[in-house]
Amino acid sequence: MQFDLETIATQLGDLMVVYGLKILGAVLILLVGRILAGLASRGLRRAMGKTQVDPTLTIFFGRVVYVLVMLFALIAALAKFGVQTTSFVALLGAAGLAVGLALQGSLSNFASGVMLIAFRPFKVGDFVDAGGVAGSVKAINIFTTELATPDNVKVIVPNSSIFGGVIKNFAGYETRRVEVSVGIAYGANLDRAVEVVLDLLKADERIFRDPEPQVVVGELADSSVNLIVRCWVRRDDFWPVKFALTRTIKEHYDVQGIEIPFPQRVVHMSKQ
Repeated sequence: MQFDLETIATQLGDLMVVYGLKILGAVLILLVGRILAGLASRGLRRAMGKTQVDPTLTIFFGRVVYVLVMLFALIAALAKFGVQTTSFVALLGAAGLAVGLALQGSLSNFASGVMLIAFRPFKVGDFVDAGGVAGSVKAINIFTTELATPDNVKVIVPNSSIFGGVIKNFAGYETRRVEVSVGIAYGANLDRAVEVVLDLLKADERIFRDPEPQVVVGELADSSVNLIVRCWVRRDDFWPVKFALTRTIKEHYDVQGIEIPFPQRVVHMSKQ
């Protein structure tokens, strides 16, 4: 019995020496890996912060780098116990491929979200027409973008629908052109009608003098001569000027006796 106990004690000691060192080595590898992962993550975030990259993208890539470094540390720790890391890496690759195929729609939204954040075709607060929805941008996330329509309806749009289509950013430039169409009767004084509108444009301080406002004959329609009024304003003045101009043209034409006709149709009756 004494021989057996001594043998067992010796074997346990040998195992503790062999595997204890391996366990200690694996723990040290994980600790060092954790330190390196934190340093790499913070370093990347600082570097991206200096280039004024969006904070959402900075935080995300910082986390990705942290996970990747820790994954390499885990593989190295498993190698200390004789685990075939090649097979383990192949298994991870196969699992990643399967997950990628299952989530290809989400990955497409993710990739589009990264591109939207990186290239910034619009920012929070801009009014855009994107992904078939027009509204103010409330949030740009990794997978979706949140818009608020003019009547304040919350719309969540997948990023792939936005980045894969045409994006109209109405807040992209500081100035915009206002265009109003107004019809006058064929019997009205054309020069006087143009002069009245030009006077209105000159009287509004919100309208730029350069480029010069225009009032031109745009169309000889069935029931009216259609004038096109064009002027440039600041972006924030676009809708106020457009609404005000439409109203004041109507009021001044009434005062001047310039008729704005409604559609008419003449029917000739003949006796058979």
